[in-house]
Amino acid sequence: MNEHDERDMTMTGVDASRLDDQQLMKELETIHRTRHDTLLYASNDALRAHNERMAQLEGEFLRRHPHRPVAAGRTREGARERGSGESATPRS
Repeated sequence: MNEHDERDMTMTGVDASRLDDQQLMKELETIHRTRHDTLLYASNDALRAHNERMAQLEGEFLRRHPHRPVAAGRTREGARERGSGESATPRS
């Protein structure tokens, strides 16, 4: 098994904690890109596996980045003000 042995495998792939930052981001991008089709067209088992894997990957991302930038427009207060033309993207 490439660079990971079988002990690092979950039912849906390499354990998220074993991925480096670049691999984690690639996995997150892929799972988010496939989310809509999975929700609409996949079997219940496939959707359940997708949900579990997404939770693992997102949980690992949040564990590594507890102080990530939060855009004001993505908060409750910011959402109320979003109509005033404020961007939902965080400013650096």
